[in-house]
Amino acid sequence: MARDPKFCLAASGGGHVRQLLDLKPFWSEYDHFFVTEDTALGRSIAHGETVEFVPHFALGQARLGSPLKMLRAALRNIWTSLRIVRRHKPDYVITTGAGSQVFVVLWARLHGSRIVLIDSFARFDAPSAFARLAGPLAHVRVSQSSVAAQKWGSAAVFNPLKVIEGQGPEKEPLVFATVGATLPFPRLSNLVAQAKRKGILHEQVILQVGQGGSVDAPGGVLAVEELTFDEIKGLLARASIVICHGGTGSIVTALQNFCHVIVVPRRFELGEHYDNHQEEITAAFVQRGLVRMADDEVELEKALNELRGAPAVGATTDPTELMDFLRTWVAREQLSAR
Repeated sequence: MARDPKFCLAASGGGHVRQLLDLKPFWSEYDHFFVTEDTALGRSIAHGETVEFVPHFALGQARLGSPLKMLRAALRNIWTSLRIVRRHKPDYVITTGAGSQVFVVLWARLHGSRIVLIDSFARFDAPSAFARLAGPLAHVRVSQSSVAAQKWGSAAVFNPLKVIEGQGPEKEPLVFATVGATLPFPRLSNLVAQAKRKGILHEQVILQVGQGGSVDAPGGVLAVEELTFDEIKGLLARASIVICHGGTGSIVTALQNFCHVIVVPRRFELGEHYDNHQEEITAAFVQRGLVRMADDEVELEKALNELRGAPAVGATTDPTELMDFLRTWVAREQLSAR
Protein backbone atom coordinates (compact mmCIF):
# COMPACT_ATOMS: atom_id res chain seq x y z
CA MET A 1 0.00 0.00 0.00
CA ALA A 2 2.84 2.41 0.82
CA ARG A 3 4.19 2.29 -2.76
CA ASP A 4 1.15 2.52 -5.01
CA PRO A 5 -2.13 3.16 -3.20
CA LYS A 6 -5.37 2.66 -5.07
CA PHE A 7 -8.43 4.77 -4.29
CA CYS A 8 -12.10 3.87 -4.63
CA LEU A 9 -14.31 6.96 -5.03
CA ALA A 10 -17.77 5.81 -3.95
CA ALA A 11 -20.95 7.86 -4.21
CA SER A 12 -24.53 7.53 -5.35
CA GLY A 13 -25.89 9.71 -8.16
CA GLY A 14 -26.49 13.45 -8.23
CA GLY A 15 -24.95 15.73 -5.63
CA HIS A 16 -23.10 12.93 -3.85
CA VAL A 17 -20.89 12.09 -6.80
CA ARG A 18 -20.52 15.77 -7.72
CA GLN A 19 -18.93 16.33 -4.32
CA LEU A 20 -16.30 13.74 -5.25
CA LEU A 21 -15.69 15.48 -8.57
CA ASP A 22 -14.91 18.67 -6.61
CA LEU A 23 -12.03 16.76 -4.98
CA LYS A 24 -10.35 15.92 -8.29
CA PRO A 25 -7.10 17.82 -7.54
CA PHE A 26 -6.65 15.38 -4.64
CA TRP A 27 -7.70 12.00 -6.04
CA SER A 28 -6.24 12.55 -9.52
CA GLU A 29 -2.79 12.23 -7.91
CA TYR A 30 -3.44 8.52 -7.26
CA ASP A 31 -4.57 5.39 -9.05
CA HIS A 32 -8.36 5.47 -8.68
CA PHE A 33 -11.76 4.28 -9.87
CA PHE A 34 -15.37 5.32 -9.25
CA VAL A 35 -18.29 3.36 -7.89
CA THR A 36 -21.61 5.08 -8.51
CA GLU A 37 -25.11 4.57 -9.92
CA ASP A 38 -26.04 4.25 -13.58
CA THR A 39 -27.24 7.83 -14.16
CA ALA A 40 -26.51 10.34 -16.91
CA LEU A 41 -23.82 11.90 -14.71
CA GLY A 42 -22.31 8.51 -13.91
CA ARG A 43 -22.16 7.64 -17.61
CA SER A 44 -20.56 11.02 -18.35
CA ILE A 45 -17.83 10.31 -15.81
CA ALA A 46 -17.26 6.91 -17.44
CA HIS A 47 -16.12 8.61 -20.65
CA GLY A 48 -12.89 9.63 -18.96
CA GLU A 49 -12.59 7.47 -15.85
CA THR A 50 -12.85 3.85 -14.75
CA VAL A 51 -16.39 3.53 -13.38
CA GLU A 52 -18.25 0.62 -11.81
CA PHE A 53 -22.04 0.83 -11.42
CA VAL A 54 -24.06 -0.54 -8.49
CA PRO A 55 -27.86 -0.79 -8.21
CA HIS A 56 -29.64 2.07 -6.50
CA PHE A 57 -31.38 1.37 -3.22
CA ALA A 58 -32.24 3.38 -0.12
CA LEU A 59 -33.97 2.72 3.17
CA GLY A 60 -36.43 5.44 2.27
CA GLN A 61 -37.90 3.20 -0.42
CA ALA A 62 -39.45 1.10 2.34
CA ARG A 63 -40.82 4.25 3.99
CA LEU A 64 -42.50 5.12 0.70
CA GLY A 65 -44.18 1.72 0.52
CA SER A 66 -41.75 -0.27 -1.64
CA PRO A 67 -39.92 -2.59 0.80
CA LEU A 68 -39.68 -5.50 -1.67
CA LYS A 69 -38.25 -3.25 -4.37
CA MET A 70 -35.68 -2.01 -1.87
CA LEU A 71 -34.82 -5.55 -0.75
CA ARG A 72 -34.34 -6.86 -4.30
CA ALA A 73 -32.09 -3.93 -5.20
CA ALA A 74 -30.13 -4.33 -1.95
CA LEU A 75 -29.48 -8.01 -2.64
CA ARG A 76 -28.19 -7.20 -6.13
CA ASN A 77 -26.09 -4.44 -4.65
CA ILE A 78 -24.49 -6.76 -2.08
CA TRP A 79 -23.05 -9.09 -4.70
CA THR A 80 -22.19 -6.37 -7.21
CA SER A 81 -20.29 -4.47 -4.51
CA LEU A 82 -18.43 -7.60 -3.42
CA ARG A 83 -17.31 -8.34 -7.00
CA ILE A 84 -16.10 -4.76 -7.44
CA VAL A 85 -14.05 -4.78 -4.24
CA ARG A 86 -12.54 -8.19 -5.05
CA ARG A 87 -11.65 -7.05 -8.57
CA HIS A 88 -10.04 -3.70 -7.69
CA LYS A 89 -8.75 -4.30 -4.12
CA PRO A 90 -8.70 -0.61 -3.11
CA ASP A 91 -6.36 0.58 -0.39
CA TYR A 92 -8.54 3.60 0.40
CA VAL A 93 -12.22 4.38 -0.03
CA ILE A 94 -13.38 8.00 -0.16
CA THR A 95 -17.18 8.06 0.04
CA THR A 96 -19.81 10.79 0.19
CA GLY A 97 -22.69 8.28 0.50
CA ALA A 98 -25.45 7.38 0.23
CA GLY A 99 -27.44 4.11 0.47
CA SER A 100 -26.09 2.36 -2.60
CA GLN A 101 -22.54 2.64 -1.22
CA VAL A 102 -23.12 0.95 2.15
CA PHE A 103 -21.99 -2.49 0.98
CA VAL A 104 -19.05 -1.08 -0.98
CA VAL A 105 -17.81 0.44 2.29
CA LEU A 106 -18.55 -2.75 4.26
CA TRP A 107 -16.75 -5.12 1.85
CA ALA A 108 -13.83 -2.71 1.44
CA ARG A 109 -13.41 -2.44 5.21
CA LEU A 110 -13.41 -6.24 5.51
CA HIS A 111 -10.84 -6.32 2.69
CA GLY A 112 -8.60 -4.03 4.75
CA SER A 113 -9.19 -0.71 3.03
CA ARG A 114 -8.92 2.56 4.95
CA ILE A 115 -12.28 4.36 4.85
CA VAL A 116 -12.86 8.12 4.67
CA LEU A 117 -16.54 9.05 5.05
CA ILE A 118 -17.43 12.60 4.00
CA ASP A 119 -21.00 13.28 5.03
CA SER A 120 -23.23 14.98 2.52
CA PHE A 121 -23.03 18.76 2.16
CA ALA A 122 -26.82 18.53 2.21
CA ARG A 123 -26.84 17.76 5.93
CA PHE A 124 -26.63 21.01 7.88
CA ASP A 125 -28.53 20.14 11.07
CA ALA A 126 -27.70 16.47 11.70
CA PRO A 127 -25.67 13.62 10.17
CA SER A 128 -27.30 11.67 7.37
CA ALA A 129 -28.70 8.17 7.79
CA PHE A 130 -25.75 6.91 5.71
CA ALA A 131 -23.30 8.65 8.04
CA ARG A 132 -24.91 7.11 11.11
CA LEU A 133 -25.03 3.66 9.52
CA ALA A 134 -21.57 3.56 7.92
CA GLY A 135 -19.80 5.81 10.43
CA PRO A 136 -18.56 2.92 12.62
CA LEU A 137 -16.75 1.50 9.57
CA ALA A 138 -14.85 4.72 8.85
CA HIS A 139 -11.31 5.51 9.90
CA VAL A 140 -11.94 9.21 9.24
CA ARG A 141 -15.25 11.07 9.48
CA VAL A 142 -15.69 14.46 7.82
CA SER A 143 -18.72 16.69 8.32
CA GLN A 144 -19.41 19.83 6.31
CA SER A 145 -21.45 21.42 9.12
CA SER A 146 -20.32 22.11 12.70
CA VAL A 147 -23.87 21.55 13.96
CA ALA A 148 -24.13 18.14 12.30
CA ALA A 149 -20.61 17.22 13.46
CA GLN A 150 -21.55 17.78 17.12
CA LYS A 151 -24.31 15.18 16.71
CA TRP A 152 -22.05 12.69 14.93
CA GLY A 153 -18.96 12.62 17.12
CA SER A 154 -15.24 12.45 16.30
CA ALA A 155 -15.66 14.26 12.98
CA ALA A 156 -13.41 16.82 11.32
CA VAL A 157 -15.35 19.84 10.06
CA PHE A 158 -14.86 21.60 6.71
CA ASN A 159 -17.54 23.98 5.42
CA PRO A 160 -16.74 24.54 1.72
CA LEU A 161 -19.49 27.06 0.78
CA LYS A 162 -18.07 30.40 -0.41
CA VAL A 163 -19.78 33.43 -1.98
CA ILE A 164 -18.17 34.56 -5.26
CA GLU A 165 -17.40 38.27 -5.34
CA GLY A 166 -18.21 40.38 -8.39
CA GLN A 167 -20.77 40.13 -11.16
CA GLY A 168 -21.48 37.21 -13.42
CA PRO A 169 -21.48 37.13 -17.23
CA GLU A 170 -24.31 38.32 -19.48
CA LYS A 171 -27.08 35.76 -19.70
CA GLU A 172 -29.76 34.80 -22.23
CA PRO A 173 -33.53 34.97 -21.57
CA LEU A 174 -33.45 31.23 -20.88
CA VAL A 175 -34.91 29.20 -18.01
CA PHE A 176 -33.36 25.82 -17.28
CA ALA A 177 -35.60 23.64 -15.10
CA THR A 178 -34.20 20.36 -13.77
CA VAL A 179 -35.48 17.59 -11.51
CA GLY A 180 -31.97 16.17 -10.93
CA ALA A 181 -30.08 13.12 -12.05
CA THR A 182 -32.37 10.27 -11.07
CA LEU A 183 -36.03 10.37 -10.00
CA PRO A 184 -38.75 12.18 -11.95
CA PHE A 185 -40.45 15.05 -10.13
CA PRO A 186 -43.90 15.60 -11.70
CA ARG A 187 -44.85 18.47 -9.38
CA LEU A 188 -41.90 20.57 -10.52
CA SER A 189 -42.32 19.62 -14.18
CA ASN A 190 -46.03 20.42 -14.16
CA LEU A 191 -45.47 23.66 -12.25
CA VAL A 192 -43.04 24.88 -14.89
CA ALA A 193 -45.29 23.81 -17.79
CA GLN A 194 -48.32 25.51 -16.25
CA ALA A 195 -46.34 28.70 -15.57
CA LYS A 196 -45.39 28.79 -19.25
CA ARG A 197 -49.01 28.32 -20.36
CA LYS A 198 -50.16 31.21 -18.16
CA GLY A 199 -47.41 33.55 -19.32
CA ILE A 200 -45.65 33.63 -15.96
CA LEU A 201 -42.56 32.31 -17.74
CA HIS A 202 -42.01 34.33 -20.89
CA GLU A 203 -38.44 33.10 -21.41
CA GLN A 204 -37.49 30.07 -23.48
CA VAL A 205 -37.62 27.00 -21.21
CA ILE A 206 -35.60 23.79 -21.28
CA LEU A 207 -37.08 21.26 -18.86
CA GLN A 208 -35.25 18.08 -17.82
CA VAL A 209 -37.87 15.68 -16.43
CA GLY A 210 -35.74 12.70 -15.26
CA GLN A 211 -35.57 9.05 -16.24
CA GLY A 212 -39.06 7.90 -17.18
CA GLY A 213 -40.53 11.34 -16.51
CA SER A 214 -42.98 13.09 -18.80
CA VAL A 215 -44.92 16.33 -19.03
CA ASP A 216 -47.49 17.92 -21.33
CA ALA A 217 -45.09 20.58 -22.59
CA PRO A 218 -46.61 23.73 -24.09
CA GLY A 219 -45.00 25.78 -26.84
CA GLY A 220 -41.74 27.35 -25.78
CA VAL A 221 -40.83 24.43 -23.51
CA LEU A 222 -38.36 21.78 -24.67
CA ALA A 223 -38.75 18.73 -22.41
CA VAL A 224 -36.01 16.08 -22.25
CA GLU A 225 -35.51 13.09 -19.93
CA GLU A 226 -31.76 13.30 -19.45
CA LEU A 227 -28.84 15.56 -20.21
CA THR A 228 -25.13 14.85 -20.00
CA PHE A 229 -23.07 16.77 -17.46
CA ASP A 230 -21.41 18.72 -20.28
CA GLU A 231 -24.82 19.65 -21.72
CA ILE A 232 -25.96 20.84 -18.29
CA LYS A 233 -22.82 22.95 -17.87
CA GLY A 234 -23.48 24.52 -21.27
CA LEU A 235 -27.06 25.39 -20.33
CA LEU A 236 -26.04 26.84 -16.96
CA ALA A 237 -23.54 29.11 -18.70
CA ARG A 238 -26.41 30.53 -20.79
CA ALA A 239 -29.46 30.42 -18.48
CA SER A 240 -30.47 33.48 -16.49
CA ILE A 241 -32.86 31.49 -14.27
CA VAL A 242 -32.70 27.94 -12.93
CA ILE A 243 -35.69 26.18 -11.38
CA CYS A 244 -34.55 23.00 -9.66
CA HIS A 245 -35.24 20.43 -7.00
CA GLY A 246 -33.53 20.80 -3.62
CA GLY A 247 -30.40 18.80 -4.39
CA THR A 248 -27.12 20.44 -3.46
CA GLY A 249 -25.52 19.49 -6.77
CA SER A 250 -28.19 21.26 -8.80
CA ILE A 251 -28.21 24.31 -6.52
CA VAL A 252 -24.44 24.79 -6.27
CA THR A 253 -23.70 24.29 -9.97
CA ALA A 254 -26.36 26.90 -10.80
CA LEU A 255 -24.88 29.35 -8.28
CA GLN A 256 -21.40 28.75 -9.66
CA ASN A 257 -22.72 30.06 -12.98
CA PHE A 258 -24.40 33.16 -11.49
CA CYS A 259 -27.90 31.93 -12.28
CA HIS A 260 -30.95 33.17 -10.39
CA VAL A 261 -32.08 30.02 -8.55
CA ILE A 262 -35.61 29.02 -7.55
CA VAL A 263 -35.83 25.77 -5.61
CA VAL A 264 -38.82 23.44 -5.40
CA PRO A 265 -37.86 20.94 -2.66
CA ARG A 266 -39.10 17.37 -2.87
CA ARG A 267 -41.29 16.49 0.12
CA PHE A 268 -41.62 13.15 1.89
CA GLU A 269 -45.29 13.67 2.78
CA LEU A 270 -46.08 13.93 -0.95
CA GLY A 271 -44.14 10.75 -1.73
CA GLU A 272 -41.46 12.70 -3.62
CA HIS A 273 -38.41 11.65 -1.61
CA TYR A 274 -37.24 9.38 1.19
CA ASP A 275 -37.26 12.19 3.78
CA ASN A 276 -37.46 15.99 3.98
CA HIS A 277 -33.76 16.77 3.75
CA GLN A 278 -34.33 18.83 0.58
CA GLU A 279 -36.46 21.25 2.61
CA GLU A 280 -33.57 21.53 5.09
CA ILE A 281 -31.09 22.18 2.27
CA THR A 282 -33.30 24.80 0.64
CA ALA A 283 -33.95 26.63 3.91
CA ALA A 284 -30.18 26.86 4.56
CA PHE A 285 -29.56 28.44 1.14
CA VAL A 286 -32.56 30.76 1.52
CA GLN A 287 -31.21 31.97 4.88
CA ARG A 288 -27.94 32.89 3.17
CA GLY A 289 -29.84 34.91 0.53
CA LEU A 290 -28.61 32.67 -2.29
CA VAL A 291 -31.87 31.16 -3.60
CA ARG A 292 -35.68 31.56 -3.52
CA MET A 293 -38.05 28.73 -2.60
CA ALA A 294 -41.37 28.02 -4.35
CA ASP A 295 -43.88 25.26 -3.69
CA ASP A 296 -46.73 26.47 -5.89
CA GLU A 297 -47.63 28.78 -8.76
CA VAL A 298 -48.13 31.86 -6.56
CA GLU A 299 -44.73 31.47 -4.89
CA LEU A 300 -43.06 30.80 -8.25
CA GLU A 301 -44.50 33.99 -9.77
CA LYS A 302 -43.42 36.00 -6.73
CA ALA A 303 -39.89 34.60 -6.91
CA LEU A 304 -39.62 35.33 -10.63
CA ASN A 305 -40.76 38.93 -10.14
CA GLU A 306 -38.19 39.42 -7.37
CA LEU A 307 -35.33 37.97 -9.39
CA ARG A 308 -35.85 39.51 -12.82
CA GLY A 309 -33.69 42.57 -13.16
CA ALA A 310 -31.84 41.95 -9.89
CA PRO A 311 -28.12 41.14 -9.88
CA ALA A 312 -27.40 37.44 -9.66
CA VAL A 313 -25.43 36.11 -6.69
CA GLY A 314 -22.64 33.60 -7.22
CA ALA A 315 -21.44 30.94 -4.82
CA THR A 316 -19.30 27.84 -4.98
CA THR A 317 -17.77 25.13 -2.88
CA ASP A 318 -14.05 25.38 -2.18
CA PRO A 319 -12.71 22.07 -0.82
CA THR A 320 -9.07 23.22 -0.63
CA GLU A 321 -8.80 22.81 3.15
CA LEU A 322 -10.43 19.38 3.01
CA MET A 323 -8.05 18.23 0.27
CA ASP A 324 -5.03 19.45 2.26
CA PHE A 325 -6.34 17.50 5.27
CA LEU A 326 -6.76 14.35 3.16
CA ARG A 327 -3.27 14.65 1.66
CA THR A 328 -1.74 14.96 5.10
CA TRP A 329 -3.72 12.02 6.45
CA VAL A 330 -2.86 9.76 3.50
CA ALA A 331 0.83 10.69 3.79
CA ARG A 332 0.81 9.65 7.47
CA GLU A 333 -0.96 6.41 6.59
CA GLN A 334 1.61 5.63 3.91
CA LEU A 335 4.51 6.27 6.29
CA SER A 336 3.03 4.05 8.97
CA ALA A 337 2.54 1.24 6.42
CA ARG A 338 6.24 1.12 5.55
